[in-house]
Amino acid sequence: ICLFWEILHRITEPYSISELHRISLPLGFCDYAPPSSSLLLQFNLQHLNFGRGAFLPSAMVLVLHAGKTNKNSFKALIAAEYNGVEVKVVPDFEMGVSNKTPEFIKMNPIGKVPVLETPNGPIFESNAIARYVARLKADSPLYGSFLIDYGHIEQWIEFASLEVDSNILTWFRPRMGRAAYLPPVEEAAIAALKRALGALNTHLASNTYLVGHSITLADIVMTCNLLLGFTKLMTKNFTSEFPHVERYFWTLVNQPNFKKVLGEVKQAESVLPVQSAKKPDDSSKPKDSNESKKEPKKEAEKEKPRDVAGEGEDEAPKPKPKNPLDLLPPSKMILDEWKRLYSNTKTNFREVAIKGFWDMYDPEGYSLWFCDYKYNDENIVSFVTLNKVGGFLQRMDLARKYAFGKMLVIGSEPPFKVKGLWLFRGQEIPKFILDECYDMELYEWRKVDISDEVQKECVNQMIEDQEPFEGEALLDAKCFK
Repeated sequence: ICLFWEILHRITEPYSISELHRISLPLGFCDYAPPSSSLLLQFNLQHLNFGRGAFLPSAMVLVLHAGKTNKNSFKALIAAEYNGVEVKVVPDFEMGVSNKTPEFIKMNPIGKVPVLETPNGPIFESNAIARYVARLKADSPLYGSFLIDYGHIEQWIEFASLEVDSNILTWFRPRMGRAAYLPPVEEAAIAALKRALGALNTHLASNTYLVGHSITLADIVMTCNLLLGFTKLMTKNFTSEFPHVERYFWTLVNQPNFKKVLGEVKQAESVLPVQSAKKPDDSSKPKDSNESKKEPKKEAEKEKPRDVAGEGEDEAPKPKPKNPLDLLPPSKMILDEWKRLYSNTKTNFREVAIKGFWDMYDPEGYSLWFCDYKYNDENIVSFVTLNKVGGFLQRMDLARKYAFGKMLVIGSEPPFKVKGLWLFRGQEIPKFILDECYDMELYEWRKVDISDEVQKECVNQMIEDQEPFEGEALLDAKCFK
């Protein structure tokens, strides 16, 4: 009793091993070994709850400065619901106005939202605010029950911020006109997001929640970060590749404490369109009396946007720049002839089509490439895997003039393997394909050495859709031509 009385009197400071041992000496506990460092840290986490400010005084008032639709403010508000903590949201907060006032800048010099006002001073950065609110209740389950839970919760909070939220924002901001819209950047962000969602999907395949068997702060942060994607960008077609993420998200947003903050959540039916720049409003300008007398043709020319070299001078339309592949030396291989031969050969495929391919093939003007999907462990559902490959071929349409491809989905049972063979104009994978088709980075690419008979035979088998392939059945074979 005396030992814990001493601890309670010093509740604002975590204890070290030596301090606990010192307290036990005059009480006659010196024959017992001091606790291990892991046990001590677990004691501090569970009972001292990170020291000063761990217990909420009854008169404490917390004020959150943020807009009503700010998904980052939702993290703290949901945590407050679970802990029974009252957090007042500033009424009529106006982004771009309220966060520019001297009073707000005093709380956060950067002017970012949200900010939590506490009796001990302000806190900014949404994850820091959420952590603070989660720790206000000593026995809150939001930080788990054991040290390993604490580590895993922090792990998933970092993952939610760096792998999920970051890529969603890179996709979202340019479409809202808040950053320059660059398709290659967007495609890279989508590919990175899909990789993150794939990892999350794998974890959730055998876990209801991110950590343990109940909702923790990690689930609150992850759900709030997914919210923007689900409601603005990620349609059902997009998220269907990640069924466990879907189940997890909809389960959480429909929990009473989440629903009280988020309200009804509906998934985006289409991707948010790119916002075009607004044209200046000329309605207030006085109209020239001669304007109505202008010829319709001149009026149409005036309205048509164009680059102007000099006032009153029409610049000749610039020729469309040629694809670098069109500037390569002529090749003896005519790609369209090979595609026709492939499509029209119905019997004796080896003797006709395969032999014809090698007769046509120009190793100076074209190159062959194998590709292997990097994340075959994710290919659990057959139709999802087939849709994934089909989507890749659709996005390769920009290369139709310069490429031919075969994609095989291999295996009679999951996980299914995805392999491909591609014929490209030139000696390297064309740069414009790498830049504009984000699927490319989801595969390992290896140039075919046609002097190697084993590799050459593999090319033959992939063109022919030979089954079994590498000892396994083919689920499907798709052709890009």
